[in-house]
Amino acid sequence: MKAKFEKIPIPNNNSFHAFMFENEDFDAPWHFHPEYELTYIIKGKGIRYVGNSIENFEEGDLVLLGTNLPHCWKNTNPDIKPVKSIVMQFNENILGDGWLEKNEFRSIKDLLEKSSRGIKFHAEISKEISKELIGVLNDSPLKKLFRFLNLLELLSNTKTQDYLISEGFAPNLNNKINHRINTIYSYVHQNYDQKIALNNVASEVAMSQEAFCRFFKKSLNKSFFTFVNEYRIHMVCEQLIKTNKAVNQIAFECGYESLPFFYRQFKKFKNSTPLDFKKKYIKIEET
Repeated sequence: MKAKFEKIPIPNNNSFHAFMFENEDFDAPWHFHPEYELTYIIKGKGIRYVGNSIENFEEGDLVLLGTNLPHCWKNTNPDIKPVKSIVMQFNENILGDGWLEKNEFRSIKDLLEKSSRGIKFHAEISKEISKELIGVLNDSPLKKLFRFLNLLELLSNTKTQDYLISEGFAPNLNNKINHRINTIYSYVHQNYDQKIALNNVASEVAMSQEAFCRFFKKSLNKSFFTFVNEYRIHMVCEQLIKTNKAVNQIAFECGYESLPFFYRQFKKFKNSTPLDFKKKYIKIEET
């Protein structure tokens, strides 16, 4: 998942780029661009990477990203195909220079400033505005712009939102660093279900163990093994949701050799027990 610079193809004479993405997979690499991006998942489940954040996503996921935030969505459920999302990309000069300084757009300016940490809107908000999102795609050019500005205004006034990225994190867009991060992410993805030795992953990027630990902590503002456990717990959650396997079996299949340690990690990242997490998810699905 090397963070690649992506040039956004905003059509000539258009204020922003809004489109429906539909494909067999979310195949975009880990990338960044100077445009803001609003993404709504219509169909698909998997893991969403934004900066140093790693979280599950599913249908109804609505996220606003600030400029130059490395990100990608990776579907991990092969049974859900094709995947589908609505994506809207725009720069800060969508209405020309200085528009955000006008009093009428103060709330939108605040929203865009907050988006530097990535914003995930709660499910009730994404459900409420889903028709508005589709309307932005289908309207005439002028009405499309009005709809989009109204959409930003609605989002700027909601209090039900969460930040994705920990405060103080600044993404490093250096190509060499991101190439190493890409290699590490790929290694974890391929080996999370077995024991991961620090010397093995460090050798993947030609570093000593000590240098590797310092590098990872500095790059993502978290330790490598915190990241590994975070990834494993997200894979556990996916298995809890889509299978009827016993919790202990899922834990072992996702790389945990100690059940007490597994339960402590699950509580740390999800603030619940595995069974409570599953019951809560089923309850939400039934409403």
